[in-house]
Amino acid sequence: MILAVTMNPSVDISYLIQDFNLDDVNRVENARKTAGGKGLNVARVVNQLGEDVLATGVLGGTIGDYIKQELNKSGIKNEFFRINQESRNCIAILHAGMQTEILESGPTLSANDGEAFLRKYKELLSKASLVTISGSLPKGLGSDFYLKMVEMGREKGIPVIVDTSGESLKQVLTHTVKPFAIKPNIHELFQLFGMELSRNIGNLKQLLASELFHGIEWIVVSMGAEGAFVKQGEEYYQVHIPKIDVVNPVGSGDATVAGLAVALKHKQAVPTVLKTAMTTGILNTMEVGTGYINLDKFSSIFELIEVSKID
Repeated sequence: MILAVTMNPSVDISYLIQDFNLDDVNRVENARKTAGGKGLNVARVVNQLGEDVLATGVLGGTIGDYIKQELNKSGIKNEFFRINQESRNCIAILHAGMQTEILESGPTLSANDGEAFLRKYKELLSKASLVTISGSLPKGLGSDFYLKMVEMGREKGIPVIVDTSGESLKQVLTHTVKPFAIKPNIHELFQLFGMELSRNIGNLKQLLASELFHGIEWIVVSMGAEGAFVKQGEEYYQVHIPKIDVVNPVGSGDATVAGLAVALKHKQAVPTVLKTAMTTGILNTMEVGTGYINLDKFSSIFELIEVSKID
């Protein structure tokens, strides 16, 4: 089973308003509400791939109840740690080809909350064969919180994929115990080093050869329309993807993590792992909903992806 962790989930609300007027009433006919958060997107796609998945994290209040209800409707098993605070809403207003976002910060967790969740996480690890940890941490938890989760997974011999950024990612990378895989995008990679470089192969190889990444089996750097650059063990790969008509790019990184997790769980060969991960990411961009893929298109997209080993 794949255990998908979302520490700061939300209800994602999208309002499509053709003529958005400030300081006035804006009426919405079609509002889309989704159980959101990067790890929940991962869980949705893993579930659509027909794999056993369990969603976990922290939920509270009526918003938390709604998130759980939506996961149950989708047939996604879940076991969350409950808190006496309200989970968050994240609102996107789509207007005139633009997107204005209003993002609540969410609940503030105490040290006791954090310790209680880690106890629950330890219990859930007994059911897991692989873990994905995605997104930001809620307020109140130290930036080393994901590091603790990675250590607990390693102690039980369970591969952990981490998809986060900023200080949480730095904490994970600067410790001796490393995750099995990470999936930064190119901007998050450059952010780690505090510099912007050209995306040529030489620069990317030099960055991924840094001591910061020693001990990580898989480093998948997503590069949008340019595909991905990958370090697996001591080998480097470039992944080329087809040009497609993008409907909704939001959540494509999460869908990529889902495909990566499923392929790794089944111990697929390197090219198959990378093609599966990129296929699910692409399929997400072709759908209106976030964290959704059309499996009928999987094979056709999969065959168009090229994986090249770099000497």
